[in-house]
Amino acid sequence: MKILTPVIVALGLGLNGCGYDAHDGPSWPGVVPAVVQDPDAKVQVPPPPFTEGQFPCSDCHEAGLPVNTTRRVLKTAHEDIVLRHDEQHRWCLDCHDEKDRDKLHLASGETLEFTESYRLCGQCHGDKYRDWRAGVHGRRSGNWNGDKTYLLCVHCHYSHAPAFQPLEPKPAPNAPRGDLR
Repeated sequence: MKILTPVIVALGLGLNGCGYDAHDGPSWPGVVPAVVQDPDAKVQVPPPPFTEGQFPCSDCHEAGLPVNTTRRVLKTAHEDIVLRHDEQHRWCLDCHDEKDRDKLHLASGETLEFTESYRLCGQCHGDKYRDWRAGVHGRRSGNWNGDKTYLLCVHCHYSHAPAFQPLEPKPAPNAPRGDLR
């Protein structure tokens, strides 16, 4: 019993004091938090690359008009977009908001600006999102404790077909000539 009591106390303290408050909060599926930054640091996020003449979407998709939510191949507009992004299960309105076409939406229904598209990507690509937040995946420039620039997923990955296309290798460099000493 003398040995059992300290073990029980240690287990109780260990379970009670896991430091949950120190975590970023719950990591529930579909909940993708925004990037929290040092309020004094200036973080620049360049605007996402849009196809010329396609944004703002509300130029053509007027609010209040009926929305056809049927999955189909688009033939009268956006016919140049070929979806190669889980196309068996995804369609335009899975990411683009049907009520406000100038916004995206999460699975929870929360709407996002296109500048927060990383949160949408993070719903399915959680490991990449985690690495992006940590500065391991993607491209950043600037200072660790000062001004910095983050690129969004869509700066490197085309949102409708995000896999990188094969690259043609360049020829090998010319061998040096002459005395190299």
